[in-house]
This record gives sequence, C-alpha cells and structure tokens, in this order.
Amino acid sequence: MRARVVRAALALGLTAPLLTGCFEEPSPHEAVRDFLVGWQTGDYADAAGRADGDQAAVRKALENARLQLDAASIRFSLKGISQDGEAARAAFHAEVDLGENNPLWQYDGALPLHLVGGRWKVRWSPSVIHPDLHAGQRLAVATVPKGRRPILDRAGNPLQDETILHVAGVTPAEVKDPARLCEQLSKITGFAQDRLLSRVLSSPPQDFVPLATFGRTKFAQLKSKLEAIGGLRFEIDNAPVAPKSPTQIVGVVTAITPEAEQRLGGPQRAGDTLGRDGLQKAYQDQLTGSTETRVVVLDNATGRQVKELKTWPGRENEPVRTTIDSRLQSAGDAAVAGSRPAALVAVKASTGEVLAVSTNQLHQERDALAGRYAAGTAFSIIAAEGLLRAGLDPKQKVPCSSDRTVGGARFQQPGVDGVTVPTFQTDFAQGCVTALASLARRINGQALGRSAQQFGIGSGWKLPLRTFSGSVPAAQGDAAVAKIIAGQGAKVSPLAMALVAGAVKSGTWRPPTLVTSPAAPDPAAEEAGGSPAVSPASLDPAITAKLRTLMRAGVTSGAAAPATAPGEPVYGVAAQVTQVEKKERTRLSWFVGWQGDVALAVLVKSGDPEAAPVVAGAFFRGAQPQA
Repeated sequence: MRARVVRAALALGLTAPLLTGCFEEPSPHEAVRDFLVGWQTGDYADAAGRADGDQAAVRKALENARLQLDAASIRFSLKGISQDGEAARAAFHAEVDLGENNPLWQYDGALPLHLVGGRWKVRWSPSVIHPDLHAGQRLAVATVPKGRRPILDRAGNPLQDETILHVAGVTPAEVKDPARLCEQLSKITGFAQDRLLSRVLSSPPQDFVPLATFGRTKFAQLKSKLEAIGGLRFEIDNAPVAPKSPTQIVGVVTAITPEAEQRLGGPQRAGDTLGRDGLQKAYQDQLTGSTETRVVVLDNATGRQVKELKTWPGRENEPVRTTIDSRLQSAGDAAVAGSRPAALVAVKASTGEVLAVSTNQLHQERDALAGRYAAGTAFSIIAAEGLLRAGLDPKQKVPCSSDRTVGGARFQQPGVDGVTVPTFQTDFAQGCVTALASLARRINGQALGRSAQQFGIGSGWKLPLRTFSGSVPAAQGDAAVAKIIAGQGAKVSPLAMALVAGAVKSGTWRPPTLVTSPAAPDPAAEEAGGSPAVSPASLDPAITAKLRTLMRAGVTSGAAAPATAPGEPVYGVAAQVTQVEKKERTRLSWFVGWQGDVALAVLVKSGDPEAAPVVAGAFFRGAQPQA
C-alpha cells in the first residue's frame, strides 16, 4: 500500500502544475482543478465538494472506481475548457495504471459544469468517471488466465506428469464480507490483505477469482483453517507440473508464495505457479505468458457485461521443446543406478544436442552440466590431438613405467611392474600416465591450449542452465605440460567431455543444445541468454581418423573394455584420477566415448577403474533400439 501512495504522490507532483494555474471564480478552472486533483490523489471528499450530487454518493463512486479497477494510480491532464454562459465543459485525458505489469489504460473524458449558487460545480453522473459508464453500472477488470505450458522431449512428449493443485478463491457475488474473508486468508497464507481484497473487488462478480494455490501437502496442513473461512471456495487443478526424468533439468514447479509475489510483481499473482529451478525457472516467462486483461462495464443487477472498454490480449505462452530423448534418458537412469555417486551425459555427436542427463547421488545441473572435475587421462584425447598434430606416430614405442619424473614432477602408474615398452596406441588405450607425461617435450603449453580450445574447453559456451565448459591452466616448462597431458591440471564437466567425444566421432566440435524452442530463456533467469556465439570447429580429418583408431583400441584392448555392447562398434577411453578439494581426496573413474551417433561421458566417484566403463556399457546396451 505504501508503494501505491508514493506512486500517487509522484504522479500528482508531475501533473499538478497542469491543473493549478491562477484560476479564480467565476471561471470554472478552479472547480476543474479541485475535482481532478482530489480524484487523482484519493482526496475524494475534496473532489465531491466540487460536484452537484450528494457528496457522500460522489465520494463513494470515485473511491469504488479505483477499487473496481484495482488501480495503482490514476493521472489526469487537462486538454481544454470551453465556457458558454453558465455552462462549461472540461476535456481531460486519464491514465490508469492497472498494475500487474499491464499497460496503462488511457482514455479521454469530460466534466460538464454549471453554476450553482455562484460557484462552478461538476454536473455529476457516472459518465464523469468514464463516458460509457451509466447509472446502475460499474467498472471491472476481467482476466483470462493461461494454464502453464509443458516442457517437452525431442519427440514432443511432456516431461511432466499431472499433479493435483488446490486453488482457493471466491465468486465475489457470493461473498458477504470480502474484507473479512481476505483478512482471514491473509493471516493463514501470508499474502497481502489489500492485494487479495483489490483482486476480489476488481473482478466481475460472477467470475471465480483464484486467490491462492496449494500443493497437496500444504493444503492438507491448512485445510481445516481454510475451510473455516466463509465464502472461500476450492477447485482442483490437475496441472502437468510434476517433473519426469531428468527431474533436476526439467525443474520443480510450486505455487507462488507471498515472498515471490512481492519480489516478482506481475505477471505472477497469488494463485499462479512458479518454476523453482531447472528449465521451469529459466523459462518461467515463456511457460506462463501474461494474462489477457479486459476493462469492462458490468450491469450491477445481473453482473453481465455491458461493454468492453479496453483489452490487452497478453503475451501467448508456449511450451519449451528440449532435445532430451526419453528412451535414452531411461537407459541412462538405469545405468547409473546403484550405490556409487555417478553422472552420465549423452549428446548427439552430429549436432551437439543433449540427449540424456542421468545422475545418482549427484545433481544433474550442478554436477553433470556444471561440475568441475579433474579429467585425468580422459584428457589424453585432447592431448593426443596436439601430439599427433606435432608429428607423433601412434605406433611409436613409448615406455610405460610404474614411476617417472618429468621436469621435477613425479607421475605414477598403478599396476605396472618395472618398465614395459608398448606403442603410444597401447599407452593411450590403457591410460598409462607415466608414458603420456613423458611426451611433454613433444608439445608446448600453447599448442595444448589450442587443442583444448578446438574441443570447446574453456570456450565460454552456455546452456539456459548452469554449465562448465572446462579450464586448462597456462603451462610453462616440461613439468606443467606433463601434468596437463596427464590431465592433472585440467578441470572439466561430464557435459564438456561428452562434446569432446562427439567431436572425434563427427569430425566437428559443436556447442551443446538443450532447448530448441523458444530461442532464448526468460531475461530475468540466472542463466539467461543461452549459448553465446560459439561456432562449431572442424577438426583435421587425418588427425581425427587416428584419434578414432586410438579410441577404438581403448575398448577392444584397453581400460575401456567393459563398455563393450552389441550393435555398432563402441569407441572410448577410461581413466582414473584422484581429485583433491579442500584437503579431501576423491577417486574418480571416467569413461568418454561413443556408439553410433550417441557420444557419452560417464563420471563415477569410485576407486574402481572399471566403474565408469561398466556404467557406459550398461547404457549402450540399454540404449539399443527396440526390436
């Protein structure tokens, strides 16, 4: 209420100079000024004193007009005054702020005046308020709410199930004491009493006016108190808002709270739903649209509409179409199920479209899309691109030892006794840290950085949700380069590594896509803007062919063998790395690879080096097309 008083005062400060010239009786100017300023500022007694009707009735009519419009403010400007003897006419322009993010309602009106006992008076009738308002009629604001639209998978199927919401509201004509009802509802719900009341008073008397929406649990808690409020009615809304998998990507929808209503203003109102996280939050504005609003004249006796004075169609809401493949999502969910924390991201290699995001004991957005994890030898895919570009032959013998020092930095390879001298292809397939680190002198830090950038690492791409594109520290000297080749300095997310796999498969790195429509999220969302202008990057075909050979060996004869599955050949690498965060050591198992056009990254918090490849194999088997 205080905000409205301030707004009215500001409006008066801006327009009063238009109405307060040096007017003197018997000119009608002073009467016009007193009436319009009194009406504008809410000093209805002053305005009524300049009308020839019953002052109490005039005062009540002006006050009701503001309530019936639920007006945040009313501003007037004087267009001109004409006088003909003892009669006059003042033309004015009105701007009514209907609040709730609606446009201003603007109209032109007129004040008929005549001399009464030597003083100018406004000749009172309802048409003084609006030219189309007559005796026995009232103003009202009719709204046509739009149901929340769904979030869809790539096939157009909803990623939500219906859930029961309880909507508490009133039919104004049936409420004997709306002020009392709104006072009681405010005490129970926390919604501002004056906002509830203005909603009731401004609505057509025969319309159901939703005032508050409750989920099943909250309604059960408050049911007895709510049912004790005389005149309050309840309707059930089977809203499609319960998220299906990937639940944390889709997001949770809740009934709007008093705090959210105060924070957001229009178009959300008490009784509406609000996306709390995920895509439901990022696309709140598009999913809900804005309410159609009409200013109408109603017949007091019947409540029927007599005339429509103005309408705003509102902004159409629309569904959010995603790239999620529900069949692959189910396969991912089944693959990560178990006792160990895990995250899986699948993308379409040829497009960068996100197909599935599955987690167990990890968060789909914070960990799978935006997690910052040590890459370990999974980063060898990127390092190998740089090394091959520098002329390394995959058949070259590169010793794999249990322990090796490069530039003063020590590297260890578990499970190796003494020294073996396999080819680089075998070292790559087995993820031999000491062999990879030993190649530090074959490439410098700048070249490694260029390779990382070519695979989108650290390139700044985004989704409508939080993401992490990866980071690679600048490397000077053999020790620093060796650490990066071995993946000890690089940080990546499962999403970033799935895109790396997709790039090797397709020959082109592409930024990720999660939503195909609308083009951009709600501007007020935390991650508004979607992907910036990050262009796809074509890889060298000859180098890419060698990388594919290396990654196929990772499955046929390397550490990624548990990812084997029927159907098209599986390609990939497996890695294990220890991540230290805040002095806490966590063993991570990685798989990065693809089958067909589905590129995959799996992260498992486990000391078992086969943990991630096992999950990958389960996914690929579960993702096989149904016969």
